[in-house]
This record gives sequence, C-alpha cells and structure tokens, in this order.
Amino acid sequence: MPEPWLPLCKNEASPRFLGFGDTGDDVAALAGGVLALFTQQNLINQSFDSPSATFIEITVLRWLRELLGFTNPPVQDVMTVWDVGGVIAHGGTMSNTVAMMLAREHAAPGTMECGVTDPGRFAIVVPRGIGHYSVKSALAWIGAGSQLIEVDTAGFRYDLAKLERALAENQGRVMAVVAYAGDSRTQTIENLQGVHDVTRAADERIWLHADACWGLLCAFSDHLRHKIAGISGFDSVTVDPHKVMAVPHALSALLVRTPASLRTIASYSDLIMQEDFAFGQVTPFVGTKGWLSLKLWMLMRTHGRTGLAAMAEKRVANAQRFAALVDACPRTIRLHEPDLLAVAFLYLPVSYANATDHVSAIELVNHANRWIHERMLAEGIWHLHQFSIRDDAGILRKGATVYPLRFMAANPHIEAEHMTGVLDHAVALGQAWEASEHAEDRA
Repeated sequence: MPEPWLPLCKNEASPRFLGFGDTGDDVAALAGGVLALFTQQNLINQSFDSPSATFIEITVLRWLRELLGFTNPPVQDVMTVWDVGGVIAHGGTMSNTVAMMLAREHAAPGTMECGVTDPGRFAIVVPRGIGHYSVKSALAWIGAGSQLIEVDTAGFRYDLAKLERALAENQGRVMAVVAYAGDSRTQTIENLQGVHDVTRAADERIWLHADACWGLLCAFSDHLRHKIAGISGFDSVTVDPHKVMAVPHALSALLVRTPASLRTIASYSDLIMQEDFAFGQVTPFVGTKGWLSLKLWMLMRTHGRTGLAAMAEKRVANAQRFAALVDACPRTIRLHEPDLLAVAFLYLPVSYANATDHVSAIELVNHANRWIHERMLAEGIWHLHQFSIRDDAGILRKGATVYPLRFMAANPHIEAEHMTGVLDHAVALGQAWEASEHAEDRA
C-alpha cells in the first residue's frame, strides 16, 4: 500500500502543474541520480574519494562553459581544479553567493584572511524590483552587509542611462553589477551586452555577474542563443540545470570567465588533500561533496546537444502559444513579452473599466487575481504561480504593484488542451468571484 503522505506531495510532472520550474523526470537524469546515491563518491578529494567521478564533473563544467561561450583550455592543459573554471553547487542561491565572494575578493584582495573592514566598498547594483533574494542574502552571509543599489528598469530590464548614472554617483563603492538572463518573475532576459558595455565604461574593475538560472535554456539552441548574446563577457555566470533541463533537484553551477579567479576563495585544511583535483579546495560552504553532476552527464550523453536544443525550443514555443491565448481572451492581459518559459498575466474584471480612479482599479484587479489563486490552491485541480511585481511596462499603470498569475512552459507533458484548460479555469474563477459576495467588497 502507498504511504499515506504520498498523495499530499506535489506532483510537478502533472501537466496541470503549470506554475513553476522543470519536472525533473528525465529517465536518464533520474538514473544518474540513483547511480550517484549508490556509488557514494565524495568529490571533496579525488584520488581515493572519487577516482573517476571528479573527471565526469570536470567534463560537465567544461561543457557548460562551452555553451556559454567561455574559452576552455585544451584537455591536456587541465592539470588542476584551478584550470576548470567552475564549481557544481546545490542551487542558484549557493552559486550566487560564491559569485559575490569572488566579487568581494576581486574588489579587496585578501578579505578572506583579513575580514571585512569597510563594508561600504562592497555595494552591488541590481535591477529594481526583479532581483533574486539570493544576491541580497549573499551579501549578508559574506559579511558585506546590505549594500544594494537598486536601479530603475524599463520593461523588466535595466534602464541603461540610469545604470550609467548610478555607477557614476557611486564610483568607488560598487564591487559588482548583477544582471538577469531570465529573472525569477517574468523571465525577461537582460540586455547583457548593453549592461556589460556601460559597466566596463564606468569602471573596468567592477565584477560582472549574470544570473542565468533560467537563461541557460537558450544556450543549447542556435535559434535561441541570440537572446543571451554578451554573456561570455561577464566574469561569472550562475546556471541551474535543474530548472530548465529536466534534471531532478538539485543541481546548479557557477562558471567563471577566468578559471584562476577561483584561487581567491580557496580554503585549506589537512582534512582536504592538497592534490591537483580535490574540489574541496574550491567549493565554499560544502564539506562532503556529492556527485550531483552525474545526473547532467547522463542527460547529456543520452540526448546530446541536438536533443536538448529541441527540448528548449519546444518549451519556448509553448510559452508563445499560451501568450497568444491570453491575448485572444477578452478578460485577460499580459504584463510582458515572454522571452523564455514564463507568461505573467492578469484577469480583468468587467467592472475594472468602471473604476473611478487608478488606485481603486488596481485594487480591484489585485483582489480578483489573489482570490483566483487562493481558489486554485484550495481546489488542487490546476496550479499557476503568483507573486507581486511592479507594472514595469505600464500595462495597467506604470509602477503599480500587481499580483499576476504566472504560467510556466517548463513541463514537457504540456499539450494544447492543458493551456486552454488552465486559462479557461482561471477565467471561470474570475467570473465566479465577480458573481459572488466578494465582488461587493472588492476594494
């Protein structure tokens, strides 16, 4: 008999679960995860802990670097972990934290040993309202304090003129500029080349970091690659294969343009062998280091780049199809042009057009959409995600905080019937709200 708690677990593989990331149910990747559990390799040391697993991990990291346009040294020149140019982590939060450590050491060499003495010089620039919480948390974790400089956006991308002004006004304070190749709300891809050029013109010493946890999807496809143009000019890039490659949780990677930069955050202990390929020297926060990369290696070997490109293109195409459905529905409206897998949209009550002012109109829309989401969660029939976000494109009122529903095309089991089904259901719930007593108390 099944355990009684199993029916209470979420089922991301269901084509009705349409609000979050990948399903992580690729057979090859799952097999890799099982093999990693059974073999119990520990990549903290190489010679006796992971004689062959370490080199599988190096292969995976080199492949990811190649996809992003970073230059790999010839295989025969990879003599130590310092020649690889990346580390595998448990998730994007850890990868982003390591990136901020690298930025700190780049801004003030030796801080690893001496400690932070002047937090004011470790500020980072982020886009207002769409930055991921991990970057702010990382600053606290590495002792730099909450030194965020938020720059206004236009269409969920940096306003480059305002970025230039912020860098000029904070000259000498900024250790890093963070850009999102697919933010965590609308998955809009930043103008990476533009951010690179503005930052380098302001101060060549500033560390450039790209969070491409979602944008990695574009790297496999010749048809999508242009979306992340310029990413190879960044000093570090975070990617999350478990978000976009059908790899089960958890698997992230931090990749650096200059492999030797990882030496600045190395740690030493006689428990970690000071051997050439001991990854324990260069993976902060991790003691025992599991063989997470085997899942991705198995996926790569099974599908190849061509198969993964087809996977990426199908998912982006599904997001475009759902966006067209939203546009065709008289009761829904999109908040952005979909770059990747996300489509954030709002149900518009009939009474929205009769609202007496902008404030009451926004409150009406937010009330309706939050009620729709609450009903979806209570029913458990369909799932869409919800969060707060600024109306950056001025769809209802520029700068207003709204609570959209979000469709995600990450599920490989999605068919046309699921896209129409979930949208029809959301609209039906919105109409039910309007017909209920809630409509009387909508403000």
